[in-house]
Amino acid sequence: MLSAGTSPPGLLTLVLLTGLSILSMNMFLPSLAGIAIDLDADYALVSLSIGGFLAISAVLQLVLGPLSDRYGRRPVLLVGLALFIVASVGCVLATNISVFLAFRVLQAAIISGAALSPAIIRDMLPVREAASLLGFVNMAMAIAPMLGPMFGGVLAELFGWRSNFVAFAGFGILVFGLCWVDLGETNKSPSPTFMKQFSTYPELLGSKRFWGYSLCRAFSTGAFFAFLAGVPLVSGTLFAMSPGALGFYMGTITAGFFVGSFLAGRYARRVALTDMMIWGRIVACVALVAGLALFLAGFVHVVSLFGATVFVGLGNGLTNPSASAGAMSVRPDLAGSASGLSGALSVAGGAVLTTLTGVILTEANGAFALLGIMLASSVLGLIAALFVRALDRTADIPAA
Repeated sequence: MLSAGTSPPGLLTLVLLTGLSILSMNMFLPSLAGIAIDLDADYALVSLSIGGFLAISAVLQLVLGPLSDRYGRRPVLLVGLALFIVASVGCVLATNISVFLAFRVLQAAIISGAALSPAIIRDMLPVREAASLLGFVNMAMAIAPMLGPMFGGVLAELFGWRSNFVAFAGFGILVFGLCWVDLGETNKSPSPTFMKQFSTYPELLGSKRFWGYSLCRAFSTGAFFAFLAGVPLVSGTLFAMSPGALGFYMGTITAGFFVGSFLAGRYARRVALTDMMIWGRIVACVALVAGLALFLAGFVHVVSLFGATVFVGLGNGLTNPSASAGAMSVRPDLAGSASGLSGALSVAGGAVLTTLTGVILTEANGAFALLGIMLASSVLGLIAALFVRALDRTADIPAA
C-alpha cells in the first residue's frame, strides 16, 4: 500500500490539481449537442451542466476554504477528488438528463483543487515567493482551456460523449493517487474549533486591504468573462468568422495569460505585489484604449480587436498571482478562507459581467460595447490596485 505523503507537495501536483479543476469546466463542451440527443433533452436544459457547475463551484469555494482552515488542506482535497471520481462515473452511467445533471453538479467538488492550491502555496512560502509560484501554477489555467475542448472533441468523435467522463474519472484517480503520496498537510496551525475560527473572520472581512486585493482580481478576471460572452457576436458581425477561426482567435487571450503568468513567475519574487498588480492593469487598459482608438479611426480589423484583447490576457497573468497572494497575506492563518472567498468573488463577478455583456451588446454597437465593458472592468481593477498601494503607504507598511 502506498504510504501517505507527509511533505509539502511538488509543483507538478499543484499544477495538475489546478489544471484538472479548470479542465472539468470545458473539456466536454463539444459534446453538449450529443448529450442532448442521447438523453432526449432540450439543449437549454443540457447547458445547465455549465451554469449549474459554475454556480455550485462559487458556493463551494466559500465552504472549502474554512473547512481547510479547520481540518487541513489534505483531507478536504482528497474528499473533493473522491467525490469528483464518483460523480464522473455517475455521469458515464446516467440514462436520463436528471441523473446526468445531478452527477455533473457533484463534479464541482473538484474546484477544491483550484481553490486550495493557492492556500497551500501560501502555507509553504513567504508572500512574494508565493506570488511567483502562483504565476507558474496559473500557467495551467491557460493551457487547460486551450487544449481541453480539442481533446474532448476528439474523444467524443471517436468514442462518444461518455468517453469524456471516463477520462475525467481516470484523471481523477491519477491525481488522487499523486496527492495521496505527495501532498502532505501544509496547514500547521488549524483552527481548534469552528467557533474560534469564525471569531477571527471580522478581521479578515473588515480588512480594506483584503477587499482591495480581491476586487482587483475579480475585475481583472471579469474582463476575460466579458470577452468570452461578447466576442462570438462581434466576430460574427464584423468579420464573418468560421467557428474554427473564431476558436483560434479566442485562444489568443489565453495565450496572453500564459505569457503574463510566466512573467509573474519570473519576477514576482523581486517586485512588490502592488507594483505587479498595477503594471498588469496598465497593460490591459492601454491595450483596450488602443483598440477602441483603432475602431474609432475606422480601422476595422481583427488586429484592432484581438490585438487589444491578447494584452488583456497578458495583464491578467501579471496581476492575478500577486492579487491572490496578497488576499491570503492579510490573515495567513485564514489563507484557505481568504483564497475561497477571493475565488468566489471572481466567479460571481464573472457571472455578472457575462450577463451584463449579453444585455448591452448588440450587432450595432459591437466592438465598441465589448471593448468598453472590458476597459471599464480593467480600470476598476486598476483603481483597486492603487487603493491597496495607498493603504500600504498610509499605514507605513511596506508592500509585502
